[in-house]
Amino acid sequence: MKKKISLVVAVLVLVLGLAGCGNAKTVSYDKDTLIQSCDAVFDIIESGSITSDQITEMSDWNQGYLMAQFESQTGVQMEADTFATALEGWKASLEECGDYESHKDYEFEASSTGVTVTAPATFSDRSADLEFVFDENMTLESFTVNAHYGMSEILEKAGLNTLLGMGTVFVMLIFMSFIISLIKYVPALLNGTSKKKKEEAPKAAPAPAVAAAVEEAEEMDDTELVAVIAAAIAAAEGTTTDGFVVRSIKRRKSNKWNA
Repeated sequence: MKKKISLVVAVLVLVLGLAGCGNAKTVSYDKDTLIQSCDAVFDIIESGSITSDQITEMSDWNQGYLMAQFESQTGVQMEADTFATALEGWKASLEECGDYESHKDYEFEASSTGVTVTAPATFSDRSADLEFVFDENMTLESFTVNAHYGMSEILEKAGLNTLLGMGTVFVMLIFMSFIISLIKYVPALLNGTSKKKKEEAPKAAPAPAVAAAVEEAEEMDDTELVAVIAAAIAAAEGTTTDGFVVRSIKRRKSNKWNA
């Protein structure tokens, strides 16, 4: 029973919530006032009397003063950044759509968050829509020009985007394949550098001068030793060393000498 009651309560809450969303009130506005405001704003933007660069280069105080003058002339509140963006967008739309010629009556669409005002406009190259977006306090949030493109232009742009995307992919694939093809040369380069290192390494080896000096010293010691032995033998036998020839000298492990 408790589960049924809780289920019924949940359904009622859901129904009431949906009913509340469906009955959301739209913003109230005065159509004639908005028409005058849109005309005044558009006249200033279309005149080209001020540029977006001039606004962005102003100090905060000058921007505030400018927008106060703007509000007094048009009756519309607008931020300086929004005004600069609108001017920049209008400049871009002239490059895209051509010279402005005229626009038709405004159309209004209200919601719970604001009002959108649109007007079909004619330019020298293509048609477009002028769009003014106001919030619930009738502050102008944006002004844009939405150009109209034919099916052929849309397909042309889509084709160009596709070609650019595919071209970029193919270029990257070719570049990657080129890099991969160079990998086979890496072992040869590594082997070449290792061989050079091996060839250069033995040059620092020779230094046996000390051993040669030791051998020469040993030979000199042996010669002196022979002379001493010969003199001792001659003294023992009462003879001289003249005509005494040593055929060979052998050194034993016991360091005792035999002649």
